[in-house]
Amino acid sequence: MRFCRRSGHEATGGNLAAMEAKMDVAPGFLAALAALVLGFAADARAETALPAGEIPESFADLADQLSPAVVNVTTTTTVAGVGDDMRPVIPPGSPFEDFFRDFMDREQNAPRREQRSSALGSGFIISPDGYIVTNNHVIDAADEISVELYHGGNLDAQVVGRDTRTDIALLKVESKEPLPFVKFGDSDHVRVGDWVLAIGNPLGQGFSVSAGIVSARNRTLQGSYDDFIQTDAAINRGNSGGPLFDMHGGVIGVNTAILSPNGGSIGIGFAMSSAVVSRVVDQLRDFGETRRGWLGVRIQNVDKDMADAIGLKEARGAAVTDVPDGPAQKAGMKSGDVVLKFGDQDIKDTRELVRIVADTAVGKTVDVVVFRDGKEVTLKVEIGLLEDDATLASASPDNPQDTPPPASEQSVLGMTLSAVDDGLRQRFSLDKDARGLVVTALDASSDAFSKGVREGDLIAEVGQEPVATPDDMKKRVDAAEAAGRNSILLLVRRDGQPRFVALNLSN
Repeated sequence: MRFCRRSGHEATGGNLAAMEAKMDVAPGFLAALAALVLGFAADARAETALPAGEIPESFADLADQLSPAVVNVTTTTTVAGVGDDMRPVIPPGSPFEDFFRDFMDREQNAPRREQRSSALGSGFIISPDGYIVTNNHVIDAADEISVELYHGGNLDAQVVGRDTRTDIALLKVESKEPLPFVKFGDSDHVRVGDWVLAIGNPLGQGFSVSAGIVSARNRTLQGSYDDFIQTDAAINRGNSGGPLFDMHGGVIGVNTAILSPNGGSIGIGFAMSSAVVSRVVDQLRDFGETRRGWLGVRIQNVDKDMADAIGLKEARGAAVTDVPDGPAQKAGMKSGDVVLKFGDQDIKDTRELVRIVADTAVGKTVDVVVFRDGKEVTLKVEIGLLEDDATLASASPDNPQDTPPPASEQSVLGMTLSAVDDGLRQRFSLDKDARGLVVTALDASSDAFSKGVREGDLIAEVGQEPVATPDDMKKRVDAAEAAGRNSILLLVRRDGQPRFVALNLSN
């Protein structure tokens, strides 16, 4: 029997009666069977079909519409000539020693020739007057920047501003005619599995389009402000700075990085989300720099053991490990507080708090809810301006191997502890004002070791109270066990950097 797009009866015509006679079946049986089979097939197609528009038949119309706003970015950098450190080594006594020495002396006295190197990347126009977004690493250290337009022609570009934290740069070109441009889409509403389109200049081959889906969301590579969209759309070197589009033509990401063992696309590419990029671009355009909000605290995530240790019902929020001079200190925030809410937004973890604070207007006063001593406290914090971190370098004193061990030590929770004294300060390169207990040894099978505590760490607080002797810590542990707690919270410092560690009391 042969079926086609028409019904089974129409496909077989008058042959059904003859076939039924040969098969000795009731008249009309084959027609009913055909209708039943086709009905099941139609039902199956209805159940598995996606809504109209979900699977594009072609990306051609979208590519035609969007490509004119994408540009190739070419940079030129001046590189110094070869220096003395590149001169060949002439073995003493070589028969060519005099010849090479005369030759190299002439070369040394000759003027060095500067060399020019070029690099390629991508970008996209976001306004008819010529503002262009790209990656900062595409134009970093460039002396000259040129952009090639889709329909031909090159324009010189100037840097308006750059943000190294998100690897975003804003350029500006001058054009007699309005330029084609694209707009940012809403990356917060992008879902895993959505179709995306990448347009750029891979490997310097010119304008190119690739398609794929969103593979993952909210990826972090290395920065505090990272919010990468992962995609399997082909992204290669040269795509950096180019746009990642949704199916409505909105830019939902800036193609920035790939994960690859060989430098080519293996289907794991990353685009910084437009939720981050659009705010950075607005500030670069308005101020020539980014102006992020600053709370002035050091923080870490809250795990289940830490939540249990401080009496928090669930592991959430950002634990404050240190409060240096800044807005938070002026508002009364303390080490040991857990930030649960910032303004009207609940805080899940440190990454979320960092991003929310950074996006808050400088000078704005915000209600910050913290968990302290078993209850919630609301603080009013006036947000400051985040400045670039200053790098302070200081020489560490020698660590003599013959320093005698401290006279008084005690083992608590698998850690050998001693009160800070001058000998331990010198032995472990501790600050002169360091106070607390020094871990001089620890059991490799202990919970403390598994959670990263190491010899030389300084325990400043136990149970959110300062400790000066091993007995102080033993009393805090005994009190926590008597209160029925399963863990106890330690404030541990290493190289001056604080963090909380919650240790199980059952181990």
